[in-house]
Amino acid sequence: MSFTLPPLPYAYDALQPYMSKETLEYHHDKHHNAYVTTGNNLIKGTEFEGKSLEEIVKGSYGKNAPLFNNAGQHYNHLHFWNWMKPNGGGAIPGALEKAIVDGCGSVDKMKEDFIAAGVGQFGSGWAWLAVKDGKVQVMKTPNGESPLVHGATPILGCDVWEHSYYIDYRNRRPDYLKAFVDHLVNWEYVDQMFQKTR
Repeated sequence: MSFTLPPLPYAYDALQPYMSKETLEYHHDKHHNAYVTTGNNLIKGTEFEGKSLEEIVKGSYGKNAPLFNNAGQHYNHLHFWNWMKPNGGGAIPGALEKAIVDGCGSVDKMKEDFIAAGVGQFGSGWAWLAVKDGKVQVMKTPNGESPLVHGATPILGCDVWEHSYYIDYRNRRPDYLKAFVDHLVNWEYVDQMFQKTR
């Protein structure tokens, strides 16, 4: 299976003012595209040719760093674009909300912990909501890692690499994370991923 770069599920300017057209053009068309191109080149002639993206991510972790970095980031970004939508945020579907409350204490506590995870991730990485052992929990990972390689299933992730927010927020990562949680999250897509874990 070769990697392909899907188009964004909305217009480049659809997430303004929280994420600019310029950010999406650079992030999607340059950064994500580079992971796709490099990943495809690195797969050629390896045991991973013909495997699913999840198999490649899990199988290359700790064994083939260049391939893992690009496959991991491709996996993360495929979902990242769908974890956002115009006029996002708002109400969380019932079963998912209950699971968040069960796992994190409350929706507010989850949001607070999610923002703290993203702010506290030194350098590049991701903040996550993931399901592990049947419970929803907040996690963070460095670089291109995801909960997938730590025995968990990601259901929401926010990219805290500087290219994800620097044009719009400069060094104000907490403001970016707050805008993401309050105004960008596509809770319906999060719920779809959550339902697959049940």
